[in-house]
Amino acid sequence: MDNGFPFFDIILFAMVAGFLILRLRNVLGRRDGHEGGHHDLFRAERRADETPDNVIHIPGRDDPDATSADDESPQTPLAAGLIQIKDADPGFDGEGLLSGAQIAFEMILGAYASGDRKALKPLLNAEVFDNFSHSIQDREDQGHTLDETLVGIRSVEIVEAYMEGGEAYVTVKFISEQVTVTRDAEGNVVEGDPNVVSEVTDFWTFARDMRSRDPNWTLVATRSLD
Repeated sequence: MDNGFPFFDIILFAMVAGFLILRLRNVLGRRDGHEGGHHDLFRAERRADETPDNVIHIPGRDDPDATSADDESPQTPLAAGLIQIKDADPGFDGEGLLSGAQIAFEMILGAYASGDRKALKPLLNAEVFDNFSHSIQDREDQGHTLDETLVGIRSVEIVEAYMEGGEAYVTVKFISEQVTVTRDAEGNVVEGDPNVVSEVTDFWTFARDMRSRDPNWTLVATRSLD
């Protein structure tokens, strides 16, 4: 054993390793009552002092910034509306809604550009679906195709929230960069410029029946600044 470790050194290393394992178990394995249950993928983990740019603050009942009914100064309409929605559904999560709204925004733009009515229908209410469907039909009747590229979404924020009966309504403001081009049957550009990236501001209103077991929100209105 001239080239190996002496037997005593092996025992010493084993004792040190065992001590370190016990220390790690004491630190990492200790429960303090705050570890909670399973991780909710729709609730982003953030530091207490970190506020993302694209998510508004959601006031709650234990929020020191939320105004109580006894205070003289009323809450903003947005804050009051969010609290009403959370009262109707304690599981309501503003961050989760914004994440879902961004996904819906991308899916709806893509389905509209490709004329995929089947993909659009479950995401829109009847009125918005009819409007989209008629626009697609007009485009098809003219033999036109729409090339719409969503370059990126610069910001997403909730700008309005309220309850109307058992229905919750949340309006989300999207600022995105898009390239939109309409071509005729021969591929000639009839509208738009494939080399120009435009900044587009959209306001989409999503609604959900809080009395229903269906957790999905539906697009019920759209408008843009241009």
